[in-house]
Amino acid sequence: MPQPSNATPTTLHPRNRHHGRYDFAQLVHTAPELAAFVMATPSGDASLDFADPAAVKALNRALLKQFYGMRQWDIPAGYLCPPIPGRADYIHYLADLLADGNAGVVPTGKAVRVLDVGVGANCIYPIIGHHEYGWRFVGTDVDTTALRVGKQLAASNPTLTGALELRHQPDRNSIFSGILKPREVFDATMCNPPFHSSAAEAEASNRRKERNLGTNRQARPTPNFGGQSTELWYPGGEATFLWRMAEESALFRESCYWFTTLVSKKETLPGLYKSLQKLGATEVRTIPMAQGHKISRIVAWTFLDAAQQQAWREKRR
Repeated sequence: MPQPSNATPTTLHPRNRHHGRYDFAQLVHTAPELAAFVMATPSGDASLDFADPAAVKALNRALLKQFYGMRQWDIPAGYLCPPIPGRADYIHYLADLLADGNAGVVPTGKAVRVLDVGVGANCIYPIIGHHEYGWRFVGTDVDTTALRVGKQLAASNPTLTGALELRHQPDRNSIFSGILKPREVFDATMCNPPFHSSAAEAEASNRRKERNLGTNRQARPTPNFGGQSTELWYPGGEATFLWRMAEESALFRESCYWFTTLVSKKETLPGLYKSLQKLGATEVRTIPMAQGHKISRIVAWTFLDAAQQQAWREKRR
């Protein structure tokens, strides 16, 4: 049966660096180009137009430079520009999951290997995960442009030297097949799956976001966080993508300790739980996350029994 964490949190993970309001004065000092996008609210506080993709990208660039040591960071127009606080939460909760099988101590360093399914051009999980815990990442993507940009990003930032390997997934219908090499092992996988089932559904979601941000300046909106089709939608939506992920994970049951993924829609959970039970997962956990009013969760599962888990820890820790 799925094992939930404690009650749904009301704020970010305790180790997340992004609690509270953004310190725009400090961010502008770190990245002066952000100043062009900072504006005063009616109450006199500093803020940004979060409906402006250029402003969101400039904010991310400043955050990554100030908190994660990124000298250079950029993505092509139209590619996903992720909200960094929420992405950092996934990394920290994943660290807790690994610590749970390590006497409560988060395993750190290059011996810990993580597979990021759908790494994107932004490479956000490897950036944060390596900075915070020293982990090494393999990032996969079906988009060759995203991988090219990711390689340029890694080459431009010495902090990522030796920390990130990027691999092309040639088959959009595959997750792990064609990626994992014989006898290759990972301590965890992670994924931010496509949430929508079609381009039309993704566009409708972007329109709702614009209304919530209080802007509707174009007949066809430019989403503030961007996203290519492979990042935003998948035939059958999140539920089908995660069903396929579960099915393929069973083929590599001894190659990874924890398979994990974000799950945006709570309606996806029953079907995913049923699939994992049928496939023989020995343990399934659901870890709630929250960022303001946004509620999400991580689902994690393993096929290793108690003896195999102990052997894994003894060998790799």
